[in-house]
Amino acid sequence: MADIYDLIVLGSGPGGYVAAIRASQLGLKVAIVERELLGGICLNWGCIPTKALLRSAEIYHYMQHAGDYGLAAEKISADIGAVVKRSRGVAKQLNQGVTHLMKKNKISVHMGDGVLSGPGRLTVTRDGKSEELAAKHIIIATGARARDLPFAPADGKRIWTYRHAMVPPEMPTRLLVIGSGAIGIEFASFYNDMGADVTVVEMLDRIVPVEDADVSAFLEKSLKKQGMTILTGVGVEKIEAGASGVKAAIKAKDGTVTTGDFSHVIVAIGIVPNTENIGLEALGAATSRGHIVADAMCRTNVAGLWAIGDVTAPPWLAHKASHEGVIAAEAIAQALGNTEVHPHAMDVRNIPGCTYCHPQVASVGLTEAKASEAGYAVKAGTFPFIGNGKAIALGEAEGFIKTVFDAKTGELLGAHMVGAEVTELIQGYTVGKQLETTEAELMQTVFPHPTLSEMMHESVLAAYGRALHI
Repeated sequence: MADIYDLIVLGSGPGGYVAAIRASQLGLKVAIVERELLGGICLNWGCIPTKALLRSAEIYHYMQHAGDYGLAAEKISADIGAVVKRSRGVAKQLNQGVTHLMKKNKISVHMGDGVLSGPGRLTVTRDGKSEELAAKHIIIATGARARDLPFAPADGKRIWTYRHAMVPPEMPTRLLVIGSGAIGIEFASFYNDMGADVTVVEMLDRIVPVEDADVSAFLEKSLKKQGMTILTGVGVEKIEAGASGVKAAIKAKDGTVTTGDFSHVIVAIGIVPNTENIGLEALGAATSRGHIVADAMCRTNVAGLWAIGDVTAPPWLAHKASHEGVIAAEAIAQALGNTEVHPHAMDVRNIPGCTYCHPQVASVGLTEAKASEAGYAVKAGTFPFIGNGKAIALGEAEGFIKTVFDAKTGELLGAHMVGAEVTELIQGYTVGKQLETTEAELMQTVFPHPTLSEMMHESVLAAYGRALHI
């Protein structure tokens, strides 16, 4: 006899466990199925532990530049083993936190591999033993994994994915990072700050290519100044890994091939959704390039089957997954008769993106180029960190904030930042976009002084020729 629930969530990452909690809050009987660790990749092997690594690298960087602040620090060194140990401790603490949240919200946890065995049915297998679960609704939140190079799959020794890079068997001396998206650039920044000689290669014509072109150009200049080698418009066509290092053949657009010797390689060329072997085909669930097709309410084409997070369409971000988890849980509760909940559709235009390199990058909405391509008459304003008193006092005077508006209506279309703590500042613009703000409300808002946030105000003013401090 199958255990019967209102909702089963397959996968316990930031989308899955949040969906389970919200559904439980709404009075549903909920089960969650996880094959490895509660909290999923983000909490255990992604977002959180990488930030712990980057924090250690940031402090190490400041220690090496203590003299800039009138301080002295001698015989500075880094212990990569201790840095990794701290990172894993952070992940363990948060994993235990999710375990506590499952108990607190009376969510039934089933550890094992989950497979859809029919409409509203899921089989969970662990250590050769299976159990049957049934529910009116099932949410697929199985996430994704790193994409391998077809000609050089990761071996964990010389060729790494992000997962290997977080628990390195040794400190790289000469590191090749393939791909300059958020994951690639974050690890490039970490290992560069820790003392490795880092080279980044990107097939497109600029790094962090989803960002505003001005941000890409500024970040590339900054990373080169820090000692990185940045190669754009090139691809890696061959990798030979040996016992002591890696030889890579790098091909430019003009066909020129150069070879380089590296101690290690990090492959950060995208993700593969975890949709195989979970029973989607038998139910007829629609997919696109492996990702489950779902609408803005997270519904698939199969009645009672929902999908959230990295297993669906981009952007592939933890906070997007969590928000989708809430949307799906509320829509399911409504479908089960709850008339007091009012789920809203996801609007991907209001999802911020953050890259925690040094300097940080953050954005929300349309870039200036994308706004123009979409047919908007654009007003854009930029304000530099060097014009902000708090940035100068912090010793972080490199960077800028750009805001993009519809010239006809004043609608805030996008915001783009590079510099210290911009991953915290971006939420101000995200709230503004959600509230459908215009330049008038932003200009009339009082920003505290002295803060980095004042640059947000100044960039809005700059878009309309009214900046006060440049």
